[in-house]
Amino acid sequence: MRVLLIAEAANPEWVSVPLVGWSMASAIARATDAHIVTQVRNRDALLRAGWREGEHFTALDTEALMAPLWRVAETIAGKKGGWTLKTAIASLSYPYFERLVWQRFKADVTARRFDLVHRITPLTPTAASSLAARCHAAGVPFVMGPLNGGVPWPPGFDSARRQEREWLSYVRGAYRWRPGVRATWRHSAALIAGSRHTASEFPKALQSRCHYLPENGIDPARFSGQAAPWTGGPVRGCFIGRLVPYKGPDMLLEAAAPLLRDGRLRLDIVGDGPLMPDLQAWVATEGLQAAVTLHGWVRHDQVQDVLRQAHILPFPSVREFGGGVVLEAMALGVVPVVADYAGPAELVDDAVGFKVPIGRREDVVTGFRRVLTDIVDRPAERLNGRSVQARQRIADRYTWDAKAAQVMDIYRQVLKQTQRPR
Repeated sequence: MRVLLIAEAANPEWVSVPLVGWSMASAIARATDAHIVTQVRNRDALLRAGWREGEHFTALDTEALMAPLWRVAETIAGKKGGWTLKTAIASLSYPYFERLVWQRFKADVTARRFDLVHRITPLTPTAASSLAARCHAAGVPFVMGPLNGGVPWPPGFDSARRQEREWLSYVRGAYRWRPGVRATWRHSAALIAGSRHTASEFPKALQSRCHYLPENGIDPARFSGQAAPWTGGPVRGCFIGRLVPYKGPDMLLEAAAPLLRDGRLRLDIVGDGPLMPDLQAWVATEGLQAAVTLHGWVRHDQVQDVLRQAHILPFPSVREFGGGVVLEAMALGVVPVVADYAGPAELVDDAVGFKVPIGRREDVVTGFRRVLTDIVDRPAERLNGRSVQARQRIADRYTWDAKAAQVMDIYRQVLKQTQRPR
């Protein structure tokens, strides 16, 4: 298959959306004859990765518009937090990117030199695409996804929402009526939903075109180690994430306190954020410096060195779109313990980990304490089998090459349904 991949954000040296864009695009490129279109800020990283400009990718320059819009977003929402607002403001520059894409590739698309066009990023379903209708008119199937985002905040965490400056999330659902969004969906031959929530947002008439595929994946070269099984002593847990209220590191410490005091559980907390002083003060006041290590910020390529020392990933975050850290833990054989809500809950079942019912703060604390106590009471029984199954689950479904194979199945379905004589 000859595929034109649109990945405005695709960068092997960054994290979050750019890393997802790069990982999926490069995996698809290994399985097809693909050409990737991205933004110019990713050019140097792609060249360092061994890609050749003009042959493997094309970099388009929209910095004159995008850079000032991003500065406005950071001024309003802060450098961290306010993701919904930042996405909305940044998306104002995206139509210009697609305009440049069409200028560059119109002749190739209309001549049907590509079998299909696939927009990987932006991941947000709120970003309309003019390419969808243009490709449809040219007889070239247009695929979007994985699309994800906009998970509702659970009741009882409105304070955390405000601290994240997520003001726009109160009216986020209005995007369905944004000009071009429904037309984009209508002209897309396939919509890949990165979460069950996103899949539910598509109109009923389009559900037959919707394919579920979680957005995150694992590069085995990045997470090649293996955690040691529990053979005795305290159970070790590792939390990874920004130290902010909705991620729940304070809830985790409260839930784990009796086990930490008893010496049956030890915790590594990797990450930084505004809760760090409070967490440090709590650990000092409780005299638990020997049981809790606050590592602060750790480079992504060094995280597995800490994570592989753990047996469990206790992760009480109450609002995660994807949950990439959960897959990273599973790849190493570290058993996840997650809140039963949104992205992480879609990745974890009883065979590979534990899910704690979502509720208000006190419910989450109580639920995590119950599960953690159950684990430390019977660690070999509760952990070792799940550790093996977690690693196997990743190998079967969640490496980027495995996910690319699933995308290939979608491509084949689309091409079979839309075949036209050339």
